Amino acid sequence: MMAGTGLISVISEGFVAISNQQTFALFAFLSAGLVNFFVPSGGGQIAVQAPILREAAESLGTDPAVAIMAVAYGDQWTNMIQPFWALPLLAIAGLKMRDILGYTTITLVASGLVFSATLLLVSL
Repeated sequence: MMAGTGLISVISEGFVAISNQQTFALFAFLSAGLVNFFVPSGGGQIAVQAPILREAAESLGTDPAVAIMAVAYGDQWTNMIQPFWALPLLAIAGLKMRDILGYTTITLVASGLVFSATLLLVSL
């Protein structure tokens, strides 16, 4: 549905429009994180978003591998706020997601800073 309506193209192309060769990877990462809320499957997200970002990377003169890795990092980054692997552990421990949400949010923010800095360094 996201690909059919063109919303992924709008989101991705919007981030590409404000980026340059040095900031492209960072904006690709952020757009992938946003798109991951609507397309939770990593493979599905790569299938619909990666071609757009790969083409944009080539037009900006950025290595296409950086674009693909930025999409993969963005997908994994937003998965940290509610990790799927934690669900069985929460059931075993008798906890609810709200009991660990503060910790996973801290992980999301900290890893987002690391991912962002790394992508900016790679793009120099």
